[in-house]
Amino acid sequence: MQSQQVDFGNENVSRSILSLAAPMLAAQLLNLLYNIIDRIYIGRLPGEGTLALAGLGLCFPMITMVTAFSNLFGAGGAPLCSIARGKNDEKAARQVMNNACFMLIVIGIILTITGIAFHRPLLHLFGAGSATYPYAAGYMVIYLLGTVFVMISLGMNPYINSQGFAKVGMKTVLTGAIANMILDPIFIFFLHMGVRGAALATILSQCLSAAWVLRFLTGQEAELTLDFRGFRPDIPCILEIVKLGISTFCMSFTNGLVQVVCNFMLQTFGGDLYISVMTVISSVREIAQTPVTAVSEGSSPIISYNYGAENTALMRRAIRFMTQLGFVYTLTIWGFFTLFPEFFIRIFSHNTGLIAAAVPSMHVYFFGFFFMAFQFAGQSVFKALNRPRQAIFFSLLRKVVIVVPLTLILPRVGALGVTGVFLAEPISNCIGGLACYITMRTTILNK
Repeated sequence: MQSQQVDFGNENVSRSILSLAAPMLAAQLLNLLYNIIDRIYIGRLPGEGTLALAGLGLCFPMITMVTAFSNLFGAGGAPLCSIARGKNDEKAARQVMNNACFMLIVIGIILTITGIAFHRPLLHLFGAGSATYPYAAGYMVIYLLGTVFVMISLGMNPYINSQGFAKVGMKTVLTGAIANMILDPIFIFFLHMGVRGAALATILSQCLSAAWVLRFLTGQEAELTLDFRGFRPDIPCILEIVKLGISTFCMSFTNGLVQVVCNFMLQTFGGDLYISVMTVISSVREIAQTPVTAVSEGSSPIISYNYGAENTALMRRAIRFMTQLGFVYTLTIWGFFTLFPEFFIRIFSHNTGLIAAAVPSMHVYFFGFFFMAFQFAGQSVFKALNRPRQAIFFSLLRKVVIVVPLTLILPRVGALGVTGVFLAEPISNCIGGLACYITMRTTILNK
């Protein structure tokens, strides 16, 4: 066990962060394959790829909602688990993990039942029309059947990482990603299931990932193990998890809200083609922000642990290294998007009309992408130090206070149209990212 476990109290902070971030990055890139591969294959369906891609894009808000609840109890409880470990309080750490797992299962069942029951009105709310609804419904209903598997896989993996077993966490995702890569073409093309085949491949793959997580967390290799013997839900503990996890939940939930508003405005000013464009650009964004997310999440347990151990020097060094690395990366990737936008778009579609519409939209959407590094840094620190109020505020500021109103207003300003929809994102990155980071610096780093 010790050979795989990262020492959070090591003086070489950059090495510790990279030791966690590297396998986390690999895991997150692999996790992207669940949905990215679906989009790549669906975008290449003969004669219906662009329309099917739009239908899949309409499912994003529901997929985001499942992710939001996974993060509520996963990302919400993992820092508390790390802080307890820093205080050598193993009982409290295990209590957090057990209650989080219980809530993930309960919420997963509720989302499955309600999502399937109300999928038709939800999809119409998300912007589905007569042409795109069959594709969206075909994917969404099957995907929802695997909600519990998805939530256990996404929600419990942070508890593996919070114990320092980042490589094991990577294998969780690797198991499912390989299965998804094998099953996708079989179900989509050979069995002619289309979008339904993509959804079926995804939930079967997530089932394997969930099985791997539970096998490790109930086995002898883990430092903290799941044990439900004599278990009773601890309401105060659950509320503490929710209090910290609500910021990450808000980030995911508001992403879903933004997707709904964007789809509505794009349908109004551009039609189904621009919903497909947003699906492609959102996919590119997921790929682009994964490394900076991995660095932030790799830093978080180290920041939490040293906060619990009252080692403020190591904590501050970890924050600075995380911010600097994230800034350099996001600045570099913005350069690639500016110079080679068509390369990234062609990963998902070779449709000439879609490419022509997506290139200028991508230039607008990713302008000043490096400001995202400041948002990730500030948000991660507030969450890692158990400061839910700040974390929640800045989650809501960027998306609800800035992006949603701008998405509704800018398309109607002058002749901006769909350009206004894509312009809302870089404006929010600049204002929200700087506000979050400056607040973090003045309240934590400069104290």
